[in-house]
Amino acid sequence: MKSLALKRAAFTLAEILIAIIFLGLAIAALLGTNRVLTQSNAAAIELSTAEFLTEQFRELTILLPAYDPQEGIDSFGREEALLANYDDIDDFDDLPPFSPPINADRQPINSLASYRQTVTVQNVSPTNFALVVADNTTSFLKVTVNIYFNSKLVSSTSWIRTRY
Repeated sequence: MKSLALKRAAFTLAEILIAIIFLGLAIAALLGTNRVLTQSNAAAIELSTAEFLTEQFRELTILLPAYDPQEGIDSFGREEALLANYDDIDDFDDLPPFSPPINADRQPINSLASYRQTVTVQNVSPTNFALVVADNTTSFLKVTVNIYFNSKLVSSTSWIRTRY
């Protein structure tokens, strides 16, 4: 009777193997979940940074007039040579990408050198903001800021400005 009680007090080899298999499956599931969460976190950081850079450009241009203060609607595009001298929104059209991106004070953000900002300024129809029209034919401008991280588009944001 004593030997039967001793046999039941220990685990069998089959029970131990089943427990090891379940433990291995649990660890594999945790590692897979960790990988997915790490990728999601990296994407969230990229998007947050892209939105920050878009907001920096929007703050830079929020107080600028839509068209050149001296030449008005008759002139479209860059009239000044230096970024520090840009005095209206259409000066930012057709520029090379800002890499590293710039902040609201027009200073490069060197710590974000993997990112770049591109800016497009287009005249749009007053009745259909999706319809791009020829320069100097309307008072409505569509400003589009694209943010890239390592050459991958992360964010594209547009807004409408008018000279009224």
